[in-house]
Amino acid sequence: MAVFSKVLTMLRGNLREIGQSIVDGNASTIYEQEIVEATAHVAAAKNDLTAVMAKEMQAGREIERLRAELQKYEDLAVQALQKDEAGLAEEVAARVADLEVALAEQEEARAQYAAHVARLKDMIRNAEATLREHERQLAMAKTTESVYKATATISQNMGASGSKLMSAKESLERIRQRHQDLADRMQAAEVLEGEFGSKALENKLAQAGIGERASRKAEVIARLQARARPSTPDRS
Repeated sequence: MAVFSKVLTMLRGNLREIGQSIVDGNASTIYEQEIVEATAHVAAAKNDLTAVMAKEMQAGREIERLRAELQKYEDLAVQALQKDEAGLAEEVAARVADLEVALAEQEEARAQYAAHVARLKDMIRNAEATLREHERQLAMAKTTESVYKATATISQNMGASGSKLMSAKESLERIRQRHQDLADRMQAAEVLEGEFGSKALENKLAQAGIGERASRKAEVIARLQARARPSTPDRS
């Protein structure tokens, strides 16, 4: 029996750990569902509040009706007394007494409805404020959880992608080397063009002071020298 009891205790412990793990793993979902259910309860409370407010308004209308009827029968009782109709006046007075009782009951009922409405409104306002705070906390919790998950994912991927990053770096170096080779070949082609191509002869003529480029150079020098000489004043 002692062994069986310990086995049962172990099973209960395992179930507790599993249950706690499920709760911890779905804490945000559970929290959000609790907020949703609380919001539904507040909505139901608002609906109940409208019913109580309707009763309060109905009591107010009944009070106005009873007051008008009470005033009418009081006037009738006075008229009966003025005409020496004592018996009729007593009947009307009894009616007035009944109306006064009904009026008092309705006024008490309306006061109770009003107090209940005020209390329910305060409770609903407090509940809504609490819900807004919980919704804000839920949004923050979701954001924090997303950041933690993203950080964990990045950490895992960085370890797994280390070799890929090295391979990418090597590929970039090969591309840069190929571009440099192309640039060197283009520069070499320009050198060869200057030595053996159509521009080679023009370069040699220019170096010897022959040709259009040399003449233009001489003209520019002459023009600049003329501007540099001081002008001779006219003495005539």
